[in-house]
Amino acid sequence: MKADYSPKTTRAKIVYLIWKNLPRFFLLILILFTVLGFFAIKDKGKRLAAEKAKAEVEQKQPLNVVVLEIQQIPLRDRINLPGTIEPWQRLELLAKVGGMVEEVLVTEGDRVEEGTVLARIEEADYRIGLQSAQATWTLASAEYKRIKTMHSKGIAPQAELENSKAQLQTAQAALDDAQLKLSRCTIKAPMSGFIHRLDAKTGLLLAEADPVAEILQMNQVKAVVGIPESDVAAVRDLDEITLTVQALGNRQLTGKKHYLSPAPESNAHVYRLELALANQDFSIFPGMFVRADIIKEERPHALAIPLYSVITRKGEQFIYLEDKGTVRKQLVELGIMEGWMVEVTDGLQEGDRVVVEGHRDIEDGQEVRVIRSLSTPDR
Repeated sequence: MKADYSPKTTRAKIVYLIWKNLPRFFLLILILFTVLGFFAIKDKGKRLAAEKAKAEVEQKQPLNVVVLEIQQIPLRDRINLPGTIEPWQRLELLAKVGGMVEEVLVTEGDRVEEGTVLARIEEADYRIGLQSAQATWTLASAEYKRIKTMHSKGIAPQAELENSKAQLQTAQAALDDAQLKLSRCTIKAPMSGFIHRLDAKTGLLLAEADPVAEILQMNQVKAVVGIPESDVAAVRDLDEITLTVQALGNRQLTGKKHYLSPAPESNAHVYRLELALANQDFSIFPGMFVRADIIKEERPHALAIPLYSVITRKGEQFIYLEDKGTVRKQLVELGIMEGWMVEVTDGLQEGDRVVVEGHRDIEDGQEVRVIRSLSTPDR
């Protein structure tokens, strides 16, 4: 017989009913909380959307900008490089004969002309040598004449005549050598210039090829500038370059291209450029620093904008153009630069109004307020 476990009392029946339907109560409560949460999230989303819309309205209020009205201007792609002055020619004068320095007639820093006597070497030994050579030549000459006369009469053979002639030629060579050595005892300047260094001193015993002096030719000098490898092609076609000599109050001179090295002089791949400078007043000294203003390219009618007005994002270069209070994004291609101005080769026309200030806070199609309009890039 099956036992009956059903509740008998009212209280027991209520407890049994609640226990039996407890999962349903939990599910109902969960659904209720879910519905309430959904409405709460939806209400918060509406508030956030309203706040965002309000912020966007505030952001899209016309921003203050400065614009530049584009006009054609001359533009040059130039580089400014340092250089130094060197003498046009640096001559190391060496002794051609040995001997005691008897007299020195110049001092360091003196300006000398070609042929000026700088010093004298003692001549006594060389005069003795010349006299000996002269005597030998006189004897050889007389002997040659005697044998020549005898040969003409058929007394002396041809071989004896030729031998006598050879002895005379040898004596003549020795005489010329003695005269040359004696003349070299007087040391003269082989060119005009300034005595930069004087090695000869009175009483100094010189050997052949010992240094006597160093002479600098300075009526013309050269400015030497190192040209980077990337600029060699542009410099090769130039004939004249403007130079500024800083030590002479930034005096500007025109240097004419004299020599461009066909190979770099160092591992830095810098090529030696020599520029000729006239220096008739000798005001330019070796060792002075110069600046070379080298114009690589020139655009007489360029459309140019300040470099800082160009925005680069995601591989694009663009600017903002303003028209009737609204800006438009415009892609551009750039060319040469001079200072802070850059040429625009594509994407710009004369008369366009480029936003040059405030352009980093605006977006395409946004309204703006022009507070200043420039007609030239100079501010």
